[in-house]
Amino acid sequence: MTAGVSLKLHRPSLPILVRQVRRNDTPASLLIRLGITDRDALHFLYSDRIARRLAQQLRPGTAIMARSGPSGELQTLSVPLTDKDVMWVIERRGKHFAIREQTMELEPQTIIRSGEISNSWIDATAAAGIPEAVASQLMAIFGSEIDFHRDLRKGDRFSLVYKVFNRHGQTVRYGRILAAEIRRHQKALQAFWFQPERSGGAYYMADGHSIRTTFLCSPIELSQINSGFAGGRLHPILQTWRAHKGVDYSAPTGTAVLAVADGIVDTAEYQNIGYGNLIVAKHHGVYSSAYGHLSNFAAGLRKDTRVRQGDTIGYVGQTELATGAHLHYEFRVNDKQVNPLKLALPTSMPLEGLERGRYLNSSMALRTQLERAGEMILAAVE
Repeated sequence: MTAGVSLKLHRPSLPILVRQVRRNDTPASLLIRLGITDRDALHFLYSDRIARRLAQQLRPGTAIMARSGPSGELQTLSVPLTDKDVMWVIERRGKHFAIREQTMELEPQTIIRSGEISNSWIDATAAAGIPEAVASQLMAIFGSEIDFHRDLRKGDRFSLVYKVFNRHGQTVRYGRILAAEIRRHQKALQAFWFQPERSGGAYYMADGHSIRTTFLCSPIELSQINSGFAGGRLHPILQTWRAHKGVDYSAPTGTAVLAVADGIVDTAEYQNIGYGNLIVAKHHGVYSSAYGHLSNFAAGLRKDTRVRQGDTIGYVGQTELATGAHLHYEFRVNDKQVNPLKLALPTSMPLEGLERGRYLNSSMALRTQLERAGEMILAAVE
């Protein structure tokens, strides 16, 4: 070696691996998809008091970033926090792990997408490049107007404008849908985000009426009805004829069950009278709703918990008298079960006065973007 010359060996920087959270992901399933085989890291994620909160941040669509060593050992794991410009960074320090909070400099971007139903809603949104987290938002927006299990048909079209937040060119968080349209049977249903000065933001139709009616059409985002409201049917387990005073939605165990309206939990317990794990929520006036056969309740849910429309309150199961995983859903008026599929439900109030004027002005640019999205799908069809 020549005198006075020294050589430095540079380790190649570890590549950053990115995976988006899928529905029902766990820390273990994420590590597997990131190619990380590290028992110590997995033990830390499930045993550390702060790290255990990681599971609460695993919302579908969230971009999880990781670096691993040559043997699959975890070096760093970065998890963006929901609705905040910070992330948790879990990093290896020798034989141990530590967690720190790091501010993210995010770049907002507006995305325009459109699609057409040819087979199913899930296939159509995937073909249009719409992430699951955004598709779920769209279903929540129109959930009081459209039953996504039954109402959409081949040829129906949808368009939307939404925000994403990027870091180093990688989307780490999906923001709010700003405008959306679903066109069914040549009739368009539109929604635009607007925040009145003296109340929280919400979605409104073109004429200023709120898109959010008092009750959702369905307590499950994607499912199918396997037993409707009936005056009499042969019970599959008891083998006796009895009334079926609810609607059964078939769905895999663990599927999220949503509150159909704002309200207060009146019951959240196991009942061995056929319901199994049961939630009953009291809504405004004479209305209440019941959700039976649940596999579990949402974390922290108990009697007197206040819930908002669209909140996850429990998970599909088959507790008590159930032959398979499904949700038994009841809608009650004055504590009497009625058929929710045939009931005319109350609607909410429209914007008025100055607020209506502000809304119409703010939605003009969004209308133009929706029109552009609609032209995109028409051009593709032609």
